[in-house]
Amino acid sequence: MRLVTPTPYPDRASARDQWILDRRPERNAVDPRRPYGFFVEQERTATGELVPIATILLTNRECPWRCLMCDLWRNTLIESVPSGTIPEQIDYALPRLASARHIKLYNSGSFFDPHAIPPEDYQAIADRVSSFERVIVESHPSLVGDRCLRFRDLLSGQLEVAMGLETVHPEALERLNKRMTLDQFAAAAERLGTNSIDLRVFILVQPPFTPREEALHWAERSLDFAFDCGATATTLIATRAGNGATDPLLQNGDFVPPDLRTVEQALDYGIQRNRASVFQDRVLPGRVFPCRVFVDLWDIERVAACPACRPQRIARIAAMNRSQSLAAEVPCEICGGAIAR
Repeated sequence: MRLVTPTPYPDRASARDQWILDRRPERNAVDPRRPYGFFVEQERTATGELVPIATILLTNRECPWRCLMCDLWRNTLIESVPSGTIPEQIDYALPRLASARHIKLYNSGSFFDPHAIPPEDYQAIADRVSSFERVIVESHPSLVGDRCLRFRDLLSGQLEVAMGLETVHPEALERLNKRMTLDQFAAAAERLGTNSIDLRVFILVQPPFTPREEALHWAERSLDFAFDCGATATTLIATRAGNGATDPLLQNGDFVPPDLRTVEQALDYGIQRNRASVFQDRVLPGRVFPCRVFVDLWDIERVAACPACRPQRIARIAAMNRSQSLAAEVPCEICGGAIAR
């Protein structure tokens, strides 16, 4: 393991928040009474069904953590929203969405942050999502506590909590300014499992301070860790540039965004390990997949790739997202489809 050339990025954790804030561009103008996005997509479940999942991107106060790679703050507010606003946003989105069985309530931060989602709104939110079989929210591991259990008890469906693991590269994780250790993540995951709450894990492919030639290795080790923590789903995210804070790192080589082939090979590994786990009696009763592995297709067209085979590779990734099985390799006379190891 090695880190590349030192950067102007602060060594002291206490100085990193301001360094990141100083380099941000303007945030987007958003309406506190409307979600900033909503849509329905198909996702393979742990039992093997392909079901429609509604996603509502809630407008609320920015996350208190200033993660180096984050760009989700662009669609957040400076102040907390009043009580009743989040249920109003859900009321706006639901009639405009096609029918779905599961719902994601994503808020660009932590659902259990009381400054983002007022706890007094939990009952109203639970009432509005009572028809869904599964409710998926996001949280920083440090906020998986009593509020999480309280919200679980109000739901008629299964609660699933998505947590950002990002990477198990120890030095890179510390420098991302997430203020979380692997032990803390594992403890939060155990707390979820003990309380019958499913775990979804977000993993960054090639985050800052990860050498390019080691990117696939660390994505694979991060998937291993998520599997070992009992995740029922993992999502691989190609680390994006352009949030302001990553710009100096791009300039001096401390951050190189991943190429599409690296992302594709990480998905291949995750699905292969998932399949192998089925034959090791690790799958729970009624489940076909011990842990589904997806690639986040948001802005996937921006990921560096060979122009000759880019469309076919994106189509292959999308097909594997849906099927949770390996698809035929994409040959390419231009790039050769080389594995980025």
